Amino acid sequence: MSRHPRLLLVTPAFHGYHRSIGRALERRGYEVVTHSYDAFETLRDKVRNKVAVELPRRLGADSHAHAAAWATHRALTALRFTRPDRLIVVKGDTLGNAFWDEVVRQKLPRILWLYDDLARHRYTHDFLREIGPVVSYARSEAEHLVGCGINATFVPNAFDPDLAEPSARRTGEIVFVGARYANRVALLTRLRQAGLPVRAYGRQWSHHPLDRLRTWEIGRPDVPAERDIPLPTAYAIQGEAAAAINIHGLQAGLSMRSFEVPGMGGLQLVDRADVAEFYDIGTETLVFASEEHLVELAGRAQRDHLWSERIRAAGRRRSLAEHTFAHRVGHVDGLWA
Repeated sequence: MSRHPRLLLVTPAFHGYHRSIGRALERRGYEVVTHSYDAFETLRDKVRNKVAVELPRRLGADSHAHAAAWATHRALTALRFTRPDRLIVVKGDTLGNAFWDEVVRQKLPRILWLYDDLARHRYTHDFLREIGPVVSYARSEAEHLVGCGINATFVPNAFDPDLAEPSARRTGEIVFVGARYANRVALLTRLRQAGLPVRAYGRQWSHHPLDRLRTWEIGRPDVPAERDIPLPTAYAIQGEAAAAINIHGLQAGLSMRSFEVPGMGGLQLVDRADVAEFYDIGTETLVFASEEHLVELAGRAQRDHLWSERIRAAGRRRSLAEHTFAHRVGHVDGLWA
């Protein structure tokens, strides 16, 4: 009996998104082995990262070389041990030449999957031409790469229906889950000033002493906040909230939240009109254009439950029909060189 093709998924640990990708690949018939190249699984690894990488970076030193050497050694060991038939690398720009040289030497069919902007990666166009195919989460970036002679394809972010079940429970809060940027602080502060019950989740918002220590910060905005939460919990909290705000930073593509909130039957208030490529604005998701518009929509979400529930149900239907990781991996699986 022939075995399933073995696929090595080399990925950052970032919120465990690799688990969703891995499950979708397994359902397509792969034997998936996952290696998280930046996972700090032991207390020793966590302390080493703080001392050798984060602290020098805070002091203005370039600690990338140390991080890259550690990640490259581990990823190269996983590659040689696993002996895969195919390889998907997610982000991966911490990995050094020794890893990529081995990939080329083995003539492995491979795909490089970027679910963040190219400007946040260390790749050159010459490298991407050699190592492709490349998958980008942003249409504009994929088109730019194609224009530069790179084998690139647009594959947007997604929702994983296996992570959590939607609930009919409603907390009544306006929630935000994610990193703390100035534009996000301004919007959540404005909602709080308008008398709306706001709550933020994440270590950069949390007032807990350990989170202040972990983020090397003392000050916090005057916004009710909780500590980091696992991704399944984030799914549930956003689905149960009166509304979940999706505030992008300076990025080309739409965030995972853009698909996760409607996928969980949540009422999404998002700041990107280009979400219309994936959801009907007004019936499946909501877009705000200013602080005052956000206050207006959040207030209505508090009051008009029939309106809210219609949008929630429609957004979830669309997400399940078109925007799961199974849909995205199906697209990626047709790109092997």
